[in-house]
Amino acid sequence: TAVRRPLATPSTKTTSGVMKSPLPGKVLKVLVAEGQVVKRGDILMVIESLKMENNIDSERDGKITAIKVNKGDSVMEGAILVTIE
Repeated sequence: TAVRRPLATPSTKTTSGVMKSPLPGKVLKVLVAEGQVVKRGDILMVIESLKMENNIDSERDGKITAIKVNKGDSVMEGAILVTIE
């Protein structure tokens, strides 16, 4: 039988400050800059996947130390988007 997954907003998983893409797609907007302080829930970027725009939210408070993607980049699920310390 097929496993049913609940319909929900994609979430990014954080592991030691690394935020990864929850889905494959194209980066439409990068809304933060290196050195910027963010709070949990702040929108970091927007990724288009399956013709839908998905907000990528910060799951922690901290400072953006690196942005690994640019507007227009294609990303795979699990690709590192930003690091937050």
